[in-house]
Amino acid sequence: MPNAVPPEGTYAGKDVPQPIEFPHDIHAKINGINCMYCHTYARRSKVAGIPPTSKCMGCHSVIATDKPRIKQLTEYWEKREPPHWLKVHDVPDFVHFTHEKHLKRFVFDNPELPVEQVSEVCAFCHGDIKNMTVAKKQKPLTMGFCRRCHEANNGPFDCWKCHK
Repeated sequence: MPNAVPPEGTYAGKDVPQPIEFPHDIHAKINGINCMYCHTYARRSKVAGIPPTSKCMGCHSVIATDKPRIKQLTEYWEKREPPHWLKVHDVPDFVHFTHEKHLKRFVFDNPELPVEQVSEVCAFCHGDIKNMTVAKKQKPLTMGFCRRCHEANNGPFDCWKCHK
C-alpha cells in the first residue's frame, strides 16, 4: 500500500446474524464493485452507511432474482420494510471516528492509490471483507489499534481528535 501502513492487530470476531446473508465476496471481489458504491456516505461523512434497499433493488430487480437471498430482499422491498441489519464494526460513543477523514488521508490525498483499490484501505479497520460472505469483525478497533495506526501513518495525537 503506497503511503500507508496498515495497523497491526487482529480480532476473532463472532458471527453477527443478519436478516439476509450478504455476500461481500460476490459483490466486491467477483464483481469488483467499489466499497464506496454501496457505502455512499463513507467519502463525505462520519459513517459509511448501509445502502437503502432501493439501491440493492436497482440491480436485483433484474439480476439473480431467482436466488433465495434476492427473494428475501425482494420480500422486504415489497413490504416497504428495510432488512434490520446489525452493526458488526462499532466503536464506543465517546470515540469520534470519521470515515471521510480517513478516506481523504489514505485514498483521495494519496495519488499513488487508485480509488478503485479503496478496499485495501477499508481492510485496515474492517479486515478482509472482500473475501467474506457475511461481514465479521477481524480487527480489534481498540485505542491501541488506532494509536498504532496513527503512529505508523503520522496521524494526529490530539486526544480531542478522536474523543469527544
